[in-house]
Amino acid sequence: VDGRARVVNYSLSGREVTFDDREGGTYFGELAAIDGEPRSANVVALEETVVASLSQTDFHDLLNTYPKVAVRILKNLAKIVRISTDRIMDLTTLGANNRVHAELLRLAKPGLMDDNTAKISPIPIHGDIASRVSTTRETVARVFSDLTREGILQRDRDTLIILNVDALTNIVEIVRGESD
Repeated sequence: VDGRARVVNYSLSGREVTFDDREGGTYFGELAAIDGEPRSANVVALEETVVASLSQTDFHDLLNTYPKVAVRILKNLAKIVRISTDRIMDLTTLGANNRVHAELLRLAKPGLMDDNTAKISPIPIHGDIASRVSTTRETVARVFSDLTREGILQRDRDTLIILNVDALTNIVEIVRGESD
């Protein structure tokens, strides 16, 4: 209903793996509600958060009564599968530095501008990015420093600015083998 929460899981050694952040007005728990299996991840509040809940029976009734809701959830599940597929490919084919580059591009999408720049606000915490791409905070800090030195990245108070989205995209595409 309100607030921010993070969808995470933990390895046997206790290492946190971040899947997604959820804002007020979004939802989570649909997988367990659909199939009755245990939750596939944990959800942790990042700030004061208000959550509404729905029983599995009521959830199924909602889907059966309002097909548009069911379609919206299916589209979101398809999006999750596509994002997961991309992340699996990145984890298996890209080195740690390039996984950070790819994550910066993902984070930049909502803030893309017409002038080949993008704004990410607030600035993501190094540990959060590290958790998303299975690397260390130190690697993220080093990549940020390298990109800043190369004139691709700039920090401005609470905003991270990608000064040249095309250059960052090219870095990732070359490693993925997608560029000409």
